[in-house]
Amino acid sequence: MDDQGLLLAYERMMVVRRMEERISALYAADAIPGFVHTSIGQEACAVGALLHARPTDVITSTHRGHGHVLAKGLEPRRVLAELMGKETGACRGRGGSMHVADPSLGIFGANGIVGAGLPIGVGAAHALRVRGQGDLVVSFFGDGAVATGAFHESVNLAALWRLPMVFFCENNGYSEFSRADDQHPVPVRDRAAAYGIEAVRLDGSDVEAVAAGMREVFETVRAGRGPVLVEATTVRVHGHYEGDPQRYRDAAAMAAEVAAADPLTLARARLVARAVPAQEIEATEARALAVVDDAEAFARTSAEPSAETALDHAYAPRRVLPEPGPLPEDRPVMSQSRVVRQALDDALEASSEVFLAGIDVAGGNVFGVTRGLAQAHPGRVLDTPISETAIMGLGVGSAMAGMRPVVELMYVDFLGVCLDQLMNQAAKLRLMTGGAVSVPMVVRTQFGSGRSSGSQHSQSLEALLAHIPGLTVVMPSSGTEAYGLLRSAIDDDNPVVFLEHRLIYERKSPLPPPDYRIPLGRARIARPGRDVTVVAWSRMVAHAVEAAELLASEGIDVEVVDLRSIVPLDRDTILDSFARTNRMVIAQEAVVDFGVGAEIAALAVDAGFWSLDAPVVRVGAAYAPAPYAPALEREWGAGVDDIVVAVRRVTAC
Repeated sequence: MDDQGLLLAYERMMVVRRMEERISALYAADAIPGFVHTSIGQEACAVGALLHARPTDVITSTHRGHGHVLAKGLEPRRVLAELMGKETGACRGRGGSMHVADPSLGIFGANGIVGAGLPIGVGAAHALRVRGQGDLVVSFFGDGAVATGAFHESVNLAALWRLPMVFFCENNGYSEFSRADDQHPVPVRDRAAAYGIEAVRLDGSDVEAVAAGMREVFETVRAGRGPVLVEATTVRVHGHYEGDPQRYRDAAAMAAEVAAADPLTLARARLVARAVPAQEIEATEARALAVVDDAEAFARTSAEPSAETALDHAYAPRRVLPEPGPLPEDRPVMSQSRVVRQALDDALEASSEVFLAGIDVAGGNVFGVTRGLAQAHPGRVLDTPISETAIMGLGVGSAMAGMRPVVELMYVDFLGVCLDQLMNQAAKLRLMTGGAVSVPMVVRTQFGSGRSSGSQHSQSLEALLAHIPGLTVVMPSSGTEAYGLLRSAIDDDNPVVFLEHRLIYERKSPLPPPDYRIPLGRARIARPGRDVTVVAWSRMVAHAVEAAELLASEGIDVEVVDLRSIVPLDRDTILDSFARTNRMVIAQEAVVDFGVGAEIAALAVDAGFWSLDAPVVRVGAAYAPAPYAPALEREWGAGVDDIVVAVRRVTAC
């Protein structure tokens, strides 16, 4: 690095340092709400790592990410305004210190969850490789993240697919309040050998060393030789969070450590030693301070977001679609599994942005739904390791980068091992970026009780998913419905969880044409009636229709409402039906307690109060894990007979 290059790096580090010092002071003065984690002492890592980055490269960051986003080119004004919760902030005041992002600059977000940016980086790297322009991803993380499953799953998948990705570990020696030496039995750099990738160790206090090392790393990664793990040793000055008294560190030892590893002191001394004129050095320092002063003035005078916009940006706008008409009688009839496969085939054919990924999807996996698609669409139906967190992150990151991934979670019961990527990433990124990003991904999964699959493979978890704002939850009741809803889900700009019931995979229904779409969030009347409304979804729709036919012989005319979408919930169709019948039964496969049925019942006794002529009754599984023995499972679950009993009860009132 020549003198001017070092002077430029020094100025960029000085901007980061002065910004962090100002942020610390503003936070102490209550001008910044929430939580703040500063990167004082780590400036050489951010600036050096990104000195040779392209504008089109992507970064993911951590809760200590101010330096990274500044080094990637985000304006200090917009950073400070974001931290102060202003409308002019990078995320319009919706993200704050731990979630600063600007996808237009390749900044896919700081992240409040340790290690969570790594799977997103994997997804972005896949999208960049598909684009073929030689761009790469730098995913920053701290030494504490190497103990997370997200780290291991991400490095494994990136290594397996040889993705253009740099895993950049800022090892400041502490994981929150614990020394790294007490947390990890193996040095960070040694982890690379387990995945067969290159490891590079850099002096994170020396911006020249970091920049020179990263230039070589970038050349390696851009050449297609796979990911690289970089460990930069650095120092944490202000503790885990602003206000952390750091009683777990010896004060004298910490002072000596900080003094010896201050990247600004080292860079300035090197400039002086190279006889760079003092006035040039001082001019860079003055400019950095002026930038920060300007950023504070801008942020202080910026307006706060309007209270009326508090709910904005939770969802991307949806396309307005008409309800499809009846299918022609000459349409072929086939099983739901084949209809779903055809929907995926048609979606892959229609758009190069669509790809499928998941465990054994190329071979069709357990249920065979995707069988044959890999041969029909080479390179776009991708088998992954058993790494549900990495699979979900692959979807999130590639969607942020402009693709339309359809990722498969083999069983919805496995949701717990990857929930963060759905709950804290996919569902929240649009709002946390102030609407700057969309996450058009579909998570296909299946569920269903009734085949002695046991407690860990028989759950119906739509209520859990529906309670996460930002997600869309869809549950088709037939193959025809599945086709139209799945094509709409793939077209949609929001993250959609698409739950297919495995016990209706072989039920037959007409195959719609490729242009067939069903609007998300709109229920249908599966069977008209006048005496009682039964609201159901997925397989319970067929049970409700069968119950209605049995009850017709008793003179009870049942109307069946098929929700189709749990979120958005079509409250209008439910209430309209209820207004006609004045009685309601809700049939769900999930356990009754705390479920979607409770939400619908609350709707009936609130907005539908004046339609209420009888108790609202819920039908569903007992509040216990699903038992294995067939006799026990039948007793635990709910079906046609339970719906019949419930309808008789409400019509007797």
